[in-house]
Amino acid sequence: MPGAAEPTLSVRDLAKSFGGVHAVRGVSFDVAAGEMLALIGPNGAGKSTCFNMLGGQLKPDAGSVALSGRPITGLSPRAIWRLGVGRTFQITATFASMSVRENVQMALISQAGGLWNPFASARTRHVAEADALLTEVGMAEQAERPCGILAYGDLKRVELAIALANRPRLLLMDEPTAGMAAPERIALMALVARIATEAAIAVLFTEHDMDVVFAHADRIVVLDRGRLIADGPPAAVRQDAEVRAVYLGAAEPGGEP
Repeated sequence: MPGAAEPTLSVRDLAKSFGGVHAVRGVSFDVAAGEMLALIGPNGAGKSTCFNMLGGQLKPDAGSVALSGRPITGLSPRAIWRLGVGRTFQITATFASMSVRENVQMALISQAGGLWNPFASARTRHVAEADALLTEVGMAEQAERPCGILAYGDLKRVELAIALANRPRLLLMDEPTAGMAAPERIALMALVARIATEAAIAVLFTEHDMDVVFAHADRIVVLDRGRLIADGPPAAVRQDAEVRAVYLGAAEPGGEP
């Protein structure tokens, strides 16, 4: 469309095989700034493979990935992170013995290129910026607590603050609400949606909880056996006959797949 803004993430004809198994087959989609896009599908659909190609953990066999028009296909995870891609994982990864604030400070030090001597004066560096991020995710009051004693839902918020430390243009979230109670899931995704809108961050997330997907996604992409079978707003995807046949028949909102 003439005059249309460049998408933050542009994926074209992405493909990956493992031996004779075609995990991802010619997948294409875009994610716009401020948009919440859910990537869903049954087990074995290719979601994790697709995610890992976007984040640099896997190199695609074919296709391309661009961040705001800049090719990032095949770059290392660190190179992609430094270009403005944040990521959270299904299993949280924090330093358990360090405080909440120190975990965020480490991410900020890394973003500033200071990991050549990370512990020399880490506790005094980027304190105000770390506290601002913790305030944004609702964890300021727990800044001094070790991550190892936090409730799981709070760890997810810390991980979000860490992902936001490099001021990302794109946030990749792998099962962001896994292991959380229903009220925590709703609160976390509402927080992510607010931050995405306010900071114009494109968010791509995978999720098994259909209540979360249909409540918070602006758009949904559905994979099945490596193929993209639907791409559209939640109401349209919910009514798509192929999606219902391969996935939503066993995963309607109100229950797990």
